[in-house]
Amino acid sequence: MSGAKAMKILVSDSLSKQGVDALEKAGFTVVVKSKMPKEELFKEIKDADGLIVRSGTKVTAELIAAAEKLKVVGRAGSGLDNVDTPAATRRGIVVMNTPGGNTVTTAEHTMSMICAMSRRIPQATASVKAGKWEKDKFMGVELYNKVLGIVGVGQIGSHLTKLAQGIGMSVIAYDPYLAPERAERMGVTMLELGELFKRADIISVHTPLTPETKGIINAQSIATMKPGVMIVNCARGGIINETDLVEALKTKKVAAAAFDVFEEEPVKADNPLLALDNFICTPHIGAQTTEAQENVAVGIAEQIVDYFTKGVAKGAVNIPSVAPELLPRLQPYLTLAENLGSLQTQLCQGGIERVTVEYNGEVANLSVAPVTIAVLKGLLTPIMEHPVNYVNAPIVAKERGIEVKEIKSSDAGDFTSLLRVRVEAGKASHQVAGTLYHKKDARIIEVDQFKVEVVPEGHMLLIHNVDRPGVIGMVGKVLGDNNINIVRMQCALEKRGGNALLIIGSDTAFPSGVLDQIKSGANILSVKVANLS
Repeated sequence: MSGAKAMKILVSDSLSKQGVDALEKAGFTVVVKSKMPKEELFKEIKDADGLIVRSGTKVTAELIAAAEKLKVVGRAGSGLDNVDTPAATRRGIVVMNTPGGNTVTTAEHTMSMICAMSRRIPQATASVKAGKWEKDKFMGVELYNKVLGIVGVGQIGSHLTKLAQGIGMSVIAYDPYLAPERAERMGVTMLELGELFKRADIISVHTPLTPETKGIINAQSIATMKPGVMIVNCARGGIINETDLVEALKTKKVAAAAFDVFEEEPVKADNPLLALDNFICTPHIGAQTTEAQENVAVGIAEQIVDYFTKGVAKGAVNIPSVAPELLPRLQPYLTLAENLGSLQTQLCQGGIERVTVEYNGEVANLSVAPVTIAVLKGLLTPIMEHPVNYVNAPIVAKERGIEVKEIKSSDAGDFTSLLRVRVEAGKASHQVAGTLYHKKDARIIEVDQFKVEVVPEGHMLLIHNVDRPGVIGMVGKVLGDNNINIVRMQCALEKRGGNALLIIGSDTAFPSGVLDQIKSGANILSVKVANLS
C-alpha cells in the first residue's frame, strides 16, 4: 500500500493482537499504548493519522483539537459514548464503530445471568467455598415453561429470544417499532409494556437509555408485576430505578435481580444493591469474550485499512460509505434524508412495516442508495439500543421486517429536487417531504396533507388543531408563561375552517407539563414533539 508506512495508527486501549497484526500487515506503523496519562496521550495523538479506542479513552473535543493529522477514529465495539462525534465531524474526522460484533456475546451473557439468578449459583458457590454444604438453602426455579418478557427486540433481544426458546421458555416482548410480521416469524407475542410487566416471570431490558426509557422499571411498574418476578439489565444503567429495585428486593416482590450495568460505573462499594443476597452482578462484561474482542478488533482494523487504501468508510457513523468525490454533492441530501426519517419516527405510532422513499427531479439522477440508507438511519436511530449507521441500517431494517422501496421521477413540480418519505406503521400512513434551497439549505415542505416550509433543526412542536380563532394565542401564552422561546412558527391550513397544523420551533425542549396544558386547550386535536438537533 503506497504511503502506508508513513501513516501512524495509535491504539490507546487494549486491543486483541489479531487487530494489531492486521494493521501491521497492511503496512501501517502501529503504536499500542493503553492507560496513558493525559499529557502522553496528547503527545502521541499529535502526529497520528488514525486512533483506535475501546471504552477507556475519552475522545473529547480537546483531544480532537490536539490531533493535527487525525483522519479517522475507530471504536472497537458499538458504543460511542466516549467519543465526541460532533466535534470529530466538524474537524472532518471519520468516526467508525463495529456494530453487531457484541450481539451474540451480550445475549449469551444475559442468558447466563438468567440461569445463574434462577438457580442462585453465585450464592451457592460462595457458600461451598466458605466450607458449608447448604443444600436446602438454595432452592431454585426451572426456566422451562416460564415467560420471558423482553423490552426492546433489537439484535441482542432477537438473539436472546432464540436462546430462551431453545430451553423451552415462551417469549413475550414490547417494542413499538417492530413490525408484527417480524414478531410472528420469531414466535414472539407482542404486548403493550404494562401487559408485559403483568405477565412475565422474568424481565430483561434491551433498549437504549433515553429520556423515555430512563427508569421505566420503577416502584409503580414493579407493583404491577407478578410476585417473585426476576429482573435482568445487561443493556444500560438507568433503565431500572435502582432505589426502587432495592426496596422490591427487600420485600421479595422481586425475587431476584441481575445487573451487568449500573447508573454509576464503576459501582460504589456502598451501593445498597450490593448488600442484598438476592442480587447478583458483573462489572459491565457483557461483551467480554475472546471471540467478541477478536471480532471487533479485526473488524475495526479492516475498516481502517479499507478507508485509507480504498477511500471506503465502512462502519462510519458520521458519513456514508460512498466514493469521496461524490460526497460533497450528496451530503446535503444525506442530511435532509436523515432528518426526514427521524421526524417520521417521532411522529408515527406502531410497528413500522414499510418505508417508501420518492426521488423527484434532479436528485433522481444521482446514486441515491446512500440517501435511502440515510432515511433508514434517521428512522431507526431513535428506537434502537445500539448505534445505527450507514452500514448496518439496511440490515437492521431487514431484521425488523421493514420493507423498503425507492421510486424515481423526473417531475419535482415547482422544485428542482424533492425528497418524499412515506411510512406505513400501525395501520396508518404518514408522509413528509423536503427539498434543498440553493442546493444546500434543507427545508421540510410537506407534513402529511399540509404544505409547510420548515427548517429541520432543533425542538419542534407540531399541533394538529381545528382552524378556529384563539389557538395560536393560547399556545403562545402557554409557552410564554413557561419561559419557552419561540424561534420560528408556521401555520398550515387544510382548508379554511377545517383542520390546521401549527409548527413551532424552539431552542429548548418542551416539558411534559407544557404539552399537557396545550393538549387541554379548546380545538386541539393532537400534540406531538420532535427533536432534530
